[in-house]
Amino acid sequence: MAGMTRVLVVANRTAATPELQAAVRDRAARGDATFHLVVPATPHGLHRLVDPEDSGREEAQANLEAALPLLSSAAGRAVEGHVGDSDPLAAIQDALHPEPYDEIIISTLPSRLSRWMRVDLVSKARGLGVPVLHVQAESAATSPAG
Repeated sequence: MAGMTRVLVVANRTAATPELQAAVRDRAARGDATFHLVVPATPHGLHRLVDPEDSGREEAQANLEAALPLLSSAAGRAVEGHVGDSDPLAAIQDALHPEPYDEIIISTLPSRLSRWMRVDLVSKARGLGVPVLHVQAESAATSPAG
């Protein structure tokens, strides 16, 4: 897909929100682009300390599966994705290394609710040298289970 802009989308609880769909739709309208969604695993409670590599993958996989058809519709083409590292910055770095991306879209909850905003993920991602668009969702998407 020569000439295509490669866009890395990073989201978890906001992966299936209207705000992220709108951002993908807007980006797709500006020119040919492919999109890849990374959903960092999200361990909860003590699992963050005890087994962060093994915990939270099921929830992230469910969020990924719920978001891919919505983002594909918004992009006007198939969006692929995977579950990434529990550290969202590491998940971004892991995605950037095998194949470079031209842009990153990071979707978070509002600042008062977002752990990613508390750890300044958007600024840290900008430090990787790739343009970053921050999308703030009003709330988390409704879980696939209800």
